[in-house]
Amino acid sequence: MPARHLRTMGPTWRSLVVLIASTAVLAVALVLPRGGAEPQAAPDPTISRRPEPPTAPPTPARRNTYTCPAYSGIDYANPVANLYHDTYNWGTTPPTKIGDGKGNINWRVNPDKNPSWYMWLHSLRWLGQGINAAAKGDKRALQRVTAIAHDWVVDNPYSWKSDVGAYESTMHRTNVLICLRQATLSGLHVAQLPPAYAWLDKALLDHAWFLQKNWSGDWNHGTDESLALFGIGCTLNRTDLKTVAVNRLTSAIKTSIDTQGSTNEQSTAYAQFNYALWGRAIDVLQKCGVDPGTTIKARRRELATWLALATNSLGNLPQLGDSEVVRTVPVAGTVLEYAGTLGARGIRPTQRIGIFDAGYIFGRTGWGETRSFTQESTYSIRFGPTRKLHGHEDHTSVTYTSHGRDILIDGGHSGYKWDDWRSWAKSQFSHNELTVESTASEHPETKLTRSAIKPTSEFYELKDQLGPGIDRTRGVLVLKDPDLMVVLDRGTSSSQHSYSTLWHLPEDQKVVVAGNDRAVAQKPGDRVKTTLLQIPFQQETTPIEVTTGQTSPVQGWHYTTIDRKLPASVVQFNRTDRNASILSVIAPTRANAAVSYTTSWQGSRMLLNLTVDGTTTVIGISAEGTMQRIK
Repeated sequence: MPARHLRTMGPTWRSLVVLIASTAVLAVALVLPRGGAEPQAAPDPTISRRPEPPTAPPTPARRNTYTCPAYSGIDYANPVANLYHDTYNWGTTPPTKIGDGKGNINWRVNPDKNPSWYMWLHSLRWLGQGINAAAKGDKRALQRVTAIAHDWVVDNPYSWKSDVGAYESTMHRTNVLICLRQATLSGLHVAQLPPAYAWLDKALLDHAWFLQKNWSGDWNHGTDESLALFGIGCTLNRTDLKTVAVNRLTSAIKTSIDTQGSTNEQSTAYAQFNYALWGRAIDVLQKCGVDPGTTIKARRRELATWLALATNSLGNLPQLGDSEVVRTVPVAGTVLEYAGTLGARGIRPTQRIGIFDAGYIFGRTGWGETRSFTQESTYSIRFGPTRKLHGHEDHTSVTYTSHGRDILIDGGHSGYKWDDWRSWAKSQFSHNELTVESTASEHPETKLTRSAIKPTSEFYELKDQLGPGIDRTRGVLVLKDPDLMVVLDRGTSSSQHSYSTLWHLPEDQKVVVAGNDRAVAQKPGDRVKTTLLQIPFQQETTPIEVTTGQTSPVQGWHYTTIDRKLPASVVQFNRTDRNASILSVIAPTRANAAVSYTTSWQGSRMLLNLTVDGTTTVIGISAEGTMQRIK
């Protein structure tokens, strides 16, 4: 079916510019645990401490040349001097001596029992600086990285599938071994590997066999595996391996990125990673003499539009799914250039609202036409298929920026260690949605049942069944001038439940509650505040609760990165009954602005008269939940 990018008053915008073939590879995603087994390493695509520069556009195709990828920033923390001491450094774990100083490594060490630390150890990517030095003729560096890589091969004989770290890092380690092979040739100024390095080609063939037998499928993990397999085929001139890899890539692109540009990862950070990953696929295929075809380029072009629309007014991607706070990469020659530079350069997009069948709504008041880029308001809303891969239980949740700052945030991404923190970060309770305490963790499919896009307002209605016999409906009305958000949550059930609408605020906000109808959040001394109103509609309101930095159960936190969590207030509007009707207003304003409201009735429709910083607007709310801006 044709792509349904948006519903708007104007035509659908399509990018016509040519995309560069490859951009910054920030890191690599791995599979999630299956079947309740030992937690598998699954590093975040944004853990690099420094972004890598975009690669150049592809050169004309050449035979049997495989592009050695960079090392995802892991090499930055592991200089050559550390390699001579067999010291490994990753994440927040202190640098750890893991060998005897001669390249004999203890591959089972894991001081903090961190699956990602362990997986990256087995990836060998931490050898990157040593391999780069070896490629330039540093024979001591070549000897050390060769000793460590050979030690891994000896200590982890095929098949290494029983060790999750060795298993999950196979594709990354494959690339490192290829890079080491290339560095050996260039560093020694030879055209063929000396006999002493015959083990290296044998190891690559073992990895090729493993990659053929253990393909993860049509998502980023499988894509990386296919590229690594193709790399072996290209390096060793094995047409059979290249054919298997190309066939998998040809199939995977149709699932990994759909015709509207949405990825199947359910994560904004992984969406950006996939854009880079498939750019690398184009480059790799071309440089080894294989035509990548047109599908990859077309799907990446749509993904670029998706990412641009997702970019908020701060230049970040909203934290949806397993995502840290990530800047949008301003890829030159694409719609991402304008979004990623906060409007400083590039062509301004004309598409303001994007509605995607995969379950995303991205909207904004504008692109900086009449006010600066950072002063626009932007929002995201989630719906769609059930959770998978890197998704969270975030259906109906919203994020919001306005007045140059975050207003409503997501709880964030806690990493891949399965504990109470990750359980909370993935659950409904770390998102801005109507929650039901007694429901199971798995959200069902959520449908977007209605939408209405107008010049100064957008209305969306979403419906799902949060648990057996518990129906949930959320209406979201977003306004421009004044910029604010009105949300009506309704829950219905035949039995009594504890319903809560949660509003997660940035960690710098201090919250003051004034009665049952309002809470005001503000960073001390800031020029912006957020007023959260709880307005009676078909049900009396109850006392507002605020939770900050709670550990049992976990609530009131924000993970900006997997290594950094901060106490962050959550405002709760609660109901305990068979049914719930919770009407919220989120109004960001200047710090000294007044926010007030009155209500009246026009038959069965309630009229909400809001005065925000001197501007009055009227909103009609019908008995069945339709909300529209009247004035």
